[in-house]
Amino acid sequence: MAAEKMHAELLLRGATVIDGSGAARRRADVALANDRIEAVGHLAPAGAAKVIELDGLAIAPGFIDVHTHHDRLLLVDPSMAPKVSQGVTTVVVGNCGISLAPLGGFSSVPPLNLLANEGDAEHFRSFADYFAALEAHPAAINCTALIGHTTLRVVTMSELERPATEREIDAMQTLVQEGLDAGAAGVSTGTYYAPASAATSDEVRRVCEPLRGTTALIASHIRDEGAHVLDSMREAIAIAGELGVRQVLSHHKVIGRTNFGRSRETLALLDELRGTRDVCLDCYPYTASSTVLRKEAVRQAQRVLIAWSKARPDAAGRYLDELAAEGGVETDALIDALQPAGAIYFSMDEADVERILAYPETMIGSDGLPHDEFPHPRLWGAFPRVLGHYARERGLFTLEQAVHKMSGLPAARFGLAQRGLIAPGYNADLVVFDPERVADAATFARPKVPAIGIMSVYVNGTVAWQDGRSSGARAGRIIRRS
Repeated sequence: MAAEKMHAELLLRGATVIDGSGAARRRADVALANDRIEAVGHLAPAGAAKVIELDGLAIAPGFIDVHTHHDRLLLVDPSMAPKVSQGVTTVVVGNCGISLAPLGGFSSVPPLNLLANEGDAEHFRSFADYFAALEAHPAAINCTALIGHTTLRVVTMSELERPATEREIDAMQTLVQEGLDAGAAGVSTGTYYAPASAATSDEVRRVCEPLRGTTALIASHIRDEGAHVLDSMREAIAIAGELGVRQVLSHHKVIGRTNFGRSRETLALLDELRGTRDVCLDCYPYTASSTVLRKEAVRQAQRVLIAWSKARPDAAGRYLDELAAEGGVETDALIDALQPAGAIYFSMDEADVERILAYPETMIGSDGLPHDEFPHPRLWGAFPRVLGHYARERGLFTLEQAVHKMSGLPAARFGLAQRGLIAPGYNADLVVFDPERVADAATFARPKVPAIGIMSVYVNGTVAWQDGRSSGARAGRIIRRS
């Protein structure tokens, strides 16, 4: 068959194209012009200003990390190396109810201190201001944002240990509307955490009332992922259902040894409710979680690794039980002495993680915490781990299905127009990788190690990562809800 003629700035030739839709891979060429995909197929190289041969390599849409806490990282480290090194070209920030905007000058109480502490960075008073800052100083990758319900409570309420008053709910609704008008993708909740756990279901629903009738969504970190996981799922799904909006259940899991195996129940509940509710979920590919150091979470974990401690910086990277034994102190007393602090909790069962990852409506989100002194390896390794360990080695799903979970599916669920697929007219967000070698290299002992097998990453047609290093380009954009 004769090669198709075209005019392009760059021709990526002879790759195995995995287009993000879940369709079977095929050998094809991909032509780029300006910031778009010009053509896909058997293309004549004479029509391209530059040709790169990709024989033996795969090319996929840039991965979309739907669950991050990178609100501040985009500004303080715009190289976004932990993300772009994995092939991630777009991040969703503002998850778990915590967002840098519209925090303004208010205190970064836990868990808002996962984003920034006092004096770490400007706390933006509006999403319009936050987006303007990102546009003035672009990052290497794209960003879309959620409005954090916990942030709204901190900004509007005089006390956080109670439900919001009518006046406070009105103030939060106003801030939600301002965020939506600026282009935020929706609202996130984090009723698991103390600053929002006092919120009633009615408060959350009423705060989110401006979402009704829009394309915005709710991303829900539910109240409990242990013994009361089913009730917590029902509560969150009912709120979204009453508003008639799309929903993402954040980092879905079941924690604590007594709950091992209960993913069968949670996924059965999702199957039941998805008949009348527009709900999906995200998941990270590890059996350990990471957040602020809490006694309740410690009691549910088999082991706990300290990620950071303001009181004792030397504790980062040490196991809690070893520190307690060394100091001859009780665990609870040590937890108090380390505060404020963050931790990694080994509290999940591998069979549950695999079951949730394989669920058709599961997207991949890293949930990485970039400001931790000793972060969870998911920050640097989540996406290659899905491609290498779970697709290639475990055979949990095909490579095409893995890529779909990280590109086409999240683009559709978050309404990211012209992204998530390799198709003419789409933004040229692309990752080139070696399907036989791609793997995560970050571990719990050495968490800040880039993945292997990621050859090059393009963001809006510009090379952002090449041969194991950042290109220095800053071609990322704000993706506003349309």
